[in-house]
Amino acid sequence: DSLLQENLAMFRMMRAVPRMANMRQATIKSQTVRAVSQKVSLTQAAKNIPTMVTRKMTTQAESNQDFDSRYISYFNRSDIDGWEIRKGMGDLAAMDLVPDPLIVAAALRACRRINDFSLTTRILEVVRIKCGDREAEIWPYMLQELSPTLSELGIPTPHHLGYEQPELALPNPYEMH
Repeated sequence: DSLLQENLAMFRMMRAVPRMANMRQATIKSQTVRAVSQKVSLTQAAKNIPTMVTRKMTTQAESNQDFDSRYISYFNRSDIDGWEIRKGMGDLAAMDLVPDPLIVAAALRACRRINDFSLTTRILEVVRIKCGDREAEIWPYMLQELSPTLSELGIPTPHHLGYEQPELALPNPYEMH
């Protein structure tokens, strides 16, 4: 019997809130009344249209050294956190390039400063994936350039962790036959 009383009380509370359809009709009516009561001339309407702001684009592209130094300084910030490291690596992954080993080393050092070991593994995996079709050429070079940093920070490569092949990976259908 008390359960029935609780359900009835809850039902009464829900009915105390006005229905959405009634609220929608009220706002449509008030807008209609407001629109009819306010006569707006064409010149007044034209004054309220926002003007377009034009942006002037420069024709000079950022040099490779400026690009590298910008990301290195981003990852070398002392107040960087895990989200910002992920954001920086996400931005780099979205670009059509393989990041320079100096940038990756700075990102790995940033991970060490915040003690995020799993993020170092993800960064190395992303760099390997970014090598694409030229993985046989670029990935050994990356490991060669990053080996002092990896040994300094005590970070194993994904291969040493057994991550060269995903655990639940299916065979590539293009290499089956």
